[in-house]
Amino acid sequence: MTTIYVLDGRRIGGLEDFWTVIGEAVNGTGGYFGRNLDSLNDCLRGGFGTPDDGDFVIEWRDHEAARRALGHPETVRYLEGVLTRCHPTNRERVADELARARAGRGPTLFDFLTEIFEGQVPGALRLR
Repeated sequence: MTTIYVLDGRRIGGLEDFWTVIGEAVNGTGGYFGRNLDSLNDCLRGGFGTPDDGDFVIEWRDHEAARRALGHPETVRYLEGVLTRCHPTNRERVADELARARAGRGPTLFDFLTEIFEGQVPGALRLR
C-alpha cells in the first residue's frame, strides 16, 4: 500500500519552514528529512523514513502558498548564503544566479525543490 506524506504549504514561510514541515511529514514531530538541497536529494533515495520499497507519495497541499514563500526573494536570501561559502570556482556561477534572482528571473527555491523530487522519485510529488 502506498504511503502518503502530506506537506501543508500554508506552514511554509521560507526554506527553514520547508525543512521542518517535510521532516515532520515523513518522520513525525522534530523529524529529519534533509536540511539542505543535497541532503533532501539523499533522503529521497531512501533510508530516512520512507518505505524501503519506495512506494510513497508526497502530497504538497496548498503548494501555491509555498511557491510564493519560496519565490525569488527567498531564493535571493538562500543564494547570498551560498555565495559566502561556495568554492571559489563556483562563485561566478552563483553570483550570476543571484543576479537573476534579484531581478525576479530564473528558477526559485520552489523550482529547485520540485526538480529534486522529480529527479529522485519521478511522479511521487503531487502538487495540490
